[in-house]
Amino acid sequence: MGKGGTLSDSVIKKIILSYSYVAIWIFLSFTVIVYNKYILDKKLYNWPYPITLTMIHMSFCSTLAILLIKVFKLVEPVSMSRETYLRSVVPIGALYSLSLWLSNSAYIYLSVSFIQMLKALMPVAVYSIGVFFKKESFKSDTMTNMLSISFGVAIAAYGEARFDVFGVFLQLGAVAFEATRLVLIQILLTSKGINLNPITSLYYVAPCCLAFLFIPWIYVEFPVLRDTSSFRFDYVIFGTNSLCAFALNLAVFLLVGKTSALTMNVAGVVKDWLLIAFSWSVIKDTVTLVNLFGYGIAFLGVAYYNHAKLKGLKAKEAQKKVQQGDEEGGRLLEVREGGDVEGKKNESEN
Repeated sequence: MGKGGTLSDSVIKKIILSYSYVAIWIFLSFTVIVYNKYILDKKLYNWPYPITLTMIHMSFCSTLAILLIKVFKLVEPVSMSRETYLRSVVPIGALYSLSLWLSNSAYIYLSVSFIQMLKALMPVAVYSIGVFFKKESFKSDTMTNMLSISFGVAIAAYGEARFDVFGVFLQLGAVAFEATRLVLIQILLTSKGINLNPITSLYYVAPCCLAFLFIPWIYVEFPVLRDTSSFRFDYVIFGTNSLCAFALNLAVFLLVGKTSALTMNVAGVVKDWLLIAFSWSVIKDTVTLVNLFGYGIAFLGVAYYNHAKLKGLKAKEAQKKVQQGDEEGGRLLEVREGGDVEGKKNESEN
């Protein structure tokens, strides 16, 4: 704080930068979701090939990541043995490919607004899987909150005007695979001291993801694309769409690196409400009062979960500071006692 209780220029600059990173991430995340919906929806661009679209994204992101790391050397690669890659990265790549495939497929059957409501189940899935793998401790109050989120999403689903069982199954599957991937990143990579930023993550995971997607693509979408004589690859549409997907990964790196993962979670809630409003006002998807009531309950649950996590992080930070203070005090005491012993020794010698 400056004179008269005003904020200093450096603090104001940091606040403006933080909000800028949040705004960029929300814009790019919003753009990628709406763009994917536009491409895949049969009523819009009418290109219902989610595996192919995901493979285009992975090919583009892999190429750019390799250029940034190997050619331009703008990002340092992470040293990783072949065994670590096979045991840690390959399972994460497999889960990522399934998550992207199913989530992109859901856009064909469900509205953007309803998909965002279903995504509110992500904390429930992450916590439940974390408890199963013993990465999270079971707490009755946290589980009660998770049940309230699930209850809110169930009400939102009940009020959905364009409910599609297969579409819901796809989106819930995507949430489950993504949650498992996030937990396995902690178990297989973070616990081993391997920290990947979005560029190095794409460098290692995207080619692996591309390889896994190739298997269902050969049997599911390739025969249809091969027999579609009218198909022409639109370089402008798919090029800009892939560029947005890559830019989103960079935005994640900036947002988490310059603020925190919790900030991204809070920004995600804002983005979801914006997408629901956009889906209703521009795409003309039907959003009912029951939808909003159910999602409102889920939203409060997610907000409480983020608040609890923030309190937990602050408590850990405070505990670390106390421990550091105790250790520093202990070292000072040792030095002081050592000095006293040395002084007495010199007195006895004299």
